[in-house]
Amino acid sequence: MDADPSRQVRVRFTTKLPPPLRAPPAAIAVPADLSRMGLSEIVNSLLAAADTDHKAQPFDFLVDGELVRLPLQQFLLAKGISAERVLELEYVKAVAPRKQDEPCPHDDWVSAVDGSNSSFILTGCYDGLARLWKDAAVCTQILEGHSGAITSTRFINKGVETEGSLHVVTGSKDRSLRLYKCDTSVSMDYPKRVGAYKILRGHTSSVQSIAVDPSRDMLCSGSWDSTIKLWAVEGSEEDGDAVSLKKRRMNWDSSGPEESQLEGSATSTLLGHTQCVTAVTWPEQRTIYSASWDHSVRQWDVQTVKETWNMFCGKALNCLDCGGEGSSLIAAGGSDPVLRVWDPRKPGTLAPVFQFSSHSSWITACKWHPSSWFHLVSSSFDGKVMLWDLRTAWPLASVDSHKDKVLCADWWKGDSVISGGADSKLCIASGIEIV
Repeated sequence: MDADPSRQVRVRFTTKLPPPLRAPPAAIAVPADLSRMGLSEIVNSLLAAADTDHKAQPFDFLVDGELVRLPLQQFLLAKGISAERVLELEYVKAVAPRKQDEPCPHDDWVSAVDGSNSSFILTGCYDGLARLWKDAAVCTQILEGHSGAITSTRFINKGVETEGSLHVVTGSKDRSLRLYKCDTSVSMDYPKRVGAYKILRGHTSSVQSIAVDPSRDMLCSGSWDSTIKLWAVEGSEEDGDAVSLKKRRMNWDSSGPEESQLEGSATSTLLGHTQCVTAVTWPEQRTIYSASWDHSVRQWDVQTVKETWNMFCGKALNCLDCGGEGSSLIAAGGSDPVLRVWDPRKPGTLAPVFQFSSHSSWITACKWHPSSWFHLVSSSFDGKVMLWDLRTAWPLASVDSHKDKVLCADWWKGDSVISGGADSKLCIASGIEIV
């Protein structure tokens, strides 16, 4: 603090955190070359002076809504902020995993994951099996039936248990979707093997992505055959959805009871893409978004089954998700290391409103945090999972759990990131504090 006064900046620390984490509001002079780590040390010192039980923790700092990722002096110069004024620094808890949980091993590449249930994680694997993991630790159910690698898995009822059961859907390279009902009321020492109660056929090539509509009555699927198909979750002979009813024995237990198995056909097909549809998402009742290797993101009206908007971004796309304020922003990644975010509400421009470029290879997945407008997670062939905040172009954290390509990622319980990859592991990074 005894440095040349011209090399100091007067700052006032503010926060929305609860009282034990509130520093005194008085302005103080700090070295101008401090970065966020040094600022974090000062805040921890101030908090420890007021509370001897305070445990030091990392903080991030915001100036006018933007995260500080440069030394203070450089940040002020870059933003044209006068060093004469008292700088208001809002501090928040740093967003980074504090723990790496024990990974869950699989028999082949883990290619799909859904973390929308707080008790279970659903994974899909190249061995053709989906698995239900209780508390990210124990495999309780193995979902059988596909004859090809699984590419997408979804909880149909958003992970809400109905009378002790979970309904899930899987999509596969075998061109079909399968619906399963998983009994979660019985705990066992070994995984229970479950067969599908309904098979959805109609695609002529690999199913690449599945999305569930907000009412949970419909599904949509994107395929290598360039189409998107809509399916009813429930169906009977009368509504035309169920085209056949088969009796079959469970192939893992020939002495077991015969099971009824419905086969369903699509209610509608959305045509427009010219190459593989790699990702679909269904954020609102009437609206579906899709991404494709034809370099486009498209918006579809579910009622009219028509395309209502499209954007060509110049890259083959692998993943897509809607989020941000009012779920109005579109994040997508593909055949380069850049994660891009667009705002369709801004007409007349195809320029992304945000670009994140710290990955070093193709991006395989991107997901918005379920309750934050600012935070995203992405995964890549570079073996990394990265956490992002719209308020800075630098990653908040890089998770290096995998030893090979990362193929899928999602948030779990709001404070964890789950990911699967070519190292045949489901990895869990937990203790992420997002306020």
